[in-house]
Amino acid sequence: MANFKYAAKDSSGKTITGMLEAKDRAGAMEILRSKEFIIVSLNETSGASKGSFSFFSKSKVKLDDLVIFARQLATMVDAGIPLVSALDILSEQIENKTFGDVIINVRQDVETGSSLSEAMNKHKKVFSALFVNMVKAGESSGMLDEILDRLAAYLEKTSALQKKIKSALMYPAVVTSMAIGITLLLLLKVIPIFKEIFSGFGADLPVPTLILITISDSLRKYFVIVVILLAGAGYLFSRYLKTDKGRYQFDGFLLNMPVFGILFKKVAISKFTRTLSTLIKSGVPILGALEIVSKTAGNKVVEAAVDKVRMNVREGENVAEPLAKSKIFPPMVVRMVSVGEQAGELEKMLSKIADFYDEQVDTAVSGLTSMIEPLIIAFLGVVIGSIVICMFLPIFKITSIVSG
Repeated sequence: MANFKYAAKDSSGKTITGMLEAKDRAGAMEILRSKEFIIVSLNETSGASKGSFSFFSKSKVKLDDLVIFARQLATMVDAGIPLVSALDILSEQIENKTFGDVIINVRQDVETGSSLSEAMNKHKKVFSALFVNMVKAGESSGMLDEILDRLAAYLEKTSALQKKIKSALMYPAVVTSMAIGITLLLLLKVIPIFKEIFSGFGADLPVPTLILITISDSLRKYFVIVVILLAGAGYLFSRYLKTDKGRYQFDGFLLNMPVFGILFKKVAISKFTRTLSTLIKSGVPILGALEIVSKTAGNKVVEAAVDKVRMNVREGENVAEPLAKSKIFPPMVVRMVSVGEQAGELEKMLSKIADFYDEQVDTAVSGLTSMIEPLIIAFLGVVIGSIVICMFLPIFKITSIVSG
């Protein structure tokens, strides 16, 4: 099967563009003619097939793109615009070319009889299990516009949460990178110049200065080897993280690490409660909702805990008891979930927990930023200051060095 990009005019004279899959060019022409289209152009593309298009695409579909798409599609469906026409309009105005092509493929599948959720499910790299299942629930309940709007709101809050985490990690990452860069510059370029100056003194140098010069010489001599070793270590670590055991251990370390561990745990709780609340409110059965939540948790430790909750719920238990056994969720969360179950308003209680932990994340990010800044400044002062002092020690004692 091959992919063909076409431009054609329908019975009303409107120009339609899109992509279709056919055995050959003749087959593609036959498909278009069966729809009573007048073919303007028809070209075979070298792209991947519909089902794997997004995997091979170079341009990534961002969460913000999905937010805009869900919001606009909800508005069009609510306004009574046919789904195929709505998808056609959105495919033309989406700026991300990769996402636009995916929407064209989705529209084609819908046009040929597939449901929207079935068409989206063919593009798993773009539409998550949560997205597809919520759309499916919307189709079955006849509230597609409402659930798409709810999905957009959920994605907006998820995007905001991700941006908070990035902002919390960005500052220390940038400053630490600059510190490493400055340190390497001093060791590789500046210290050798001082070494040449000191060699003309003909006297013994202070021990700290000798140690620093030895480090500089070793780093310059074995710099390529050090880079190769670090690259190899990074590669092995990435391979280790791809294993289930490695990812589980690393995610467990993240949740328990000093300073940042509390933030990561609050983010995990917020994501779990908001996702589960959104799915239950949209009509997804509790077992299916828990399965989706575990797959979208983003943390193997949380995923394993949610899987255990799902298995216990399947055996007849409520949600709160296995949550308490997981040791990940605080007692307050467990008790609020228990109250929500007893009152028959679990989704509302989960939403309140998510809102509370979103505020907690805001507070934690602000606290971390204010705490990390002086620590990084102190780190820079100690590392770079020590190097500078070591290099100027001989100059401070220049009289005794020269006379010696």
